[in-house]
Amino acid sequence: MADQGIPDASLDGYVRILAAAAATGRRPTRDELDSRRAVGERAAETGHGLRALVGAHLDATRSHWPATAVSPDSVLAAVAQAVDAFAEGYERAQRLAVRQEEAARREFIDDLLYGRSDLGLLAQRAEHFGLRLSFEHAVAVAQGTVAYDEGDAVLREVERALIGRFGDRSILLTTKDGRLVCVAPGDQDEVLAFFAKQAFAATDGCQVAIGRPQPGAGGVVQSYEEALNALNLAARLDLDAPVLRSADLLVYPVLTRDRQAMADLVRSVLGPMRDARGGAQPLLDTLTAYFDAGCVGAEAARRLSLSVRALTYRLERIHHLTGADPSDPVHRYTLQTAVIGARLLDWPSVAL
Repeated sequence: MADQGIPDASLDGYVRILAAAAATGRRPTRDELDSRRAVGERAAETGHGLRALVGAHLDATRSHWPATAVSPDSVLAAVAQAVDAFAEGYERAQRLAVRQEEAARREFIDDLLYGRSDLGLLAQRAEHFGLRLSFEHAVAVAQGTVAYDEGDAVLREVERALIGRFGDRSILLTTKDGRLVCVAPGDQDEVLAFFAKQAFAATDGCQVAIGRPQPGAGGVVQSYEEALNALNLAARLDLDAPVLRSADLLVYPVLTRDRQAMADLVRSVLGPMRDARGGAQPLLDTLTAYFDAGCVGAEAARRLSLSVRALTYRLERIHHLTGADPSDPVHRYTLQTAVIGARLLDWPSVAL
């Protein structure tokens, strides 16, 4: 073994290059340089750092420096070329290893979030990336105005913040379909809450959805899909909260599980509003604002940029057309459910 525990194989052919340069003053041949690159590639697999390997070359240079060199400058030039070729091969192998690791990580993430791999094998692969899929996990997804990828500075910024705060807590941070994705143990909600805060700051105002904790490898997929569904609901219902929790939105999938029944409700309850001057949309917007404001007329009027009197007139018009009074608690539930259905089904833009 060479100095510092460096394998002798990393110096294969190097001393011969020194001797040839000392004897004739010639530079290393192309074949010799290619050989040094190949040795550098193999040396990258030993686990030794490039600095230590270069140091071993310098030690070998001192130990085998020819006493009768034709030209010391020629020997030094040969040393520089040989070491440079070795380092080139080492770095090439490192880049290849990084690309292979990134490809394996990307493949694992795709399989993890889409559930396309054998669950037992997936759990084994997960341990390499710091996840133990036998436990519960929850997934948070951040969606901004632009798409993000693995090399994006935003991802690195959020990653640094998470590691600085929590260290290694079996957290997987990645991107998927242009969104930031964070997978964390299900009993560590503070991790996902912090991720949401950091992602919001790093992206200048993205929206983050957090799925419920779910057990097993399949649970990651389920939590991820819940987060995506929450973002989809937010877009369809104009929910602008910076953080959405799927557990708080479970009523919406329940309401839309029977699409035909919901469409019938929208048509029967809100359909008469089509006869209003200007169509149904202004009155639907009025009901949406009224319910979003907690049925407080003054707040709803402010959101619609109307006077309270104008809002009251619209509500009375809705009562006249539909037979349902928005101020009546019994009627209010039916109207609000129909309004939610209309927003989810894109009525009245889409005929039901």
